[in-house]
Parts: sequence; structure tokens; C-alpha cells
Amino acid sequence: MTEQGAQRRVDLVEWHSAEADIRAIRETVFIHEQGVPVELEWDGLDSSCAHVLAWNDHGEAIGTARMQPSGTIGRMAVLKDWRGRGVGRALLQTLLDLAVRQGLPRVALSAQTHALGFYERAGFRVTGEPFMDAGIPHRKMEKELMVPS
Repeated sequence: MTEQGAQRRVDLVEWHSAEADIRAIRETVFIHEQGVPVELEWDGLDSSCAHVLAWNDHGEAIGTARMQPSGTIGRMAVLKDWRGRGVGRALLQTLLDLAVRQGLPRVALSAQTHALGFYERAGFRVTGEPFMDAGIPHRKMEKELMVPS
């Protein structure tokens, strides 16, 4: 998926072939920038998830996200220099498109509270009370999907 005028692409990738790129981004964003403990970041679920990677025009990985088979989206991370440039939106849309193709009726996620507006603009609604995860305030959110009949 490439947006008009943007120098990036988003691909669905396999964990085993893209692990190094995914790990590098998530370690930079979650472990180094946000202080998430290593043992919480690497939860053992990656091998069963669908993953997406965003690439810049130089072929460098700049963002990633994943979706569990249940439709839970998470681990959305974009490198600092690429934030606010539509990368997160493209990652999220690629996973939403996949969820629709898989026939999922809804998707869910745990959003860091500073990102609530980002997800609300994508059609998600808050469904739970604030809670702490890895020392960061979050809210549960869901989005109902229009599944083709």
C-alpha cells in the first residue's frame, strides 16, 4: 500500500523472515524510548500473529504492527522521524483490510492514552476504563468491521 506522494510502502510479512526488522523497531520505540521492560515486550505471541512493516524509499523498515488471530491489534510502532507522516495510518489500514478479508466482525486494541485520537479517527471507540500496562496509561478500544457478505 503506497499513499499518493508518500515515499513508503506497507507489506504483510512473515515473522520468521522479518523478525530482525520488527525487533529493531519495537526495541527502539518501546524498550528504549518508552521504557517497556524487555520481558513484557517479547510476549511469545509474535509467531502466531500477522505482521506488517512499513518501508521508506531507501528500503529501510520504519514502522510495524501486528494482529493476533482473534483480531487484537497491537505493537504499533513507528520510528520517531516518521511519526505524523501517515505511516501509522497505513499500518493500521493494512491490518484492518486483512481483518475484513479474514471475516472478523470486529477488531480490538489497547491504546496508549496519548494515541486515543489517532484510533478514534480510524473509527475505534473506547470500551474500557483506563489501566496501566508497562507503566503506561492505556484504554481498551474496538472497531466494528463491515464484513462483505
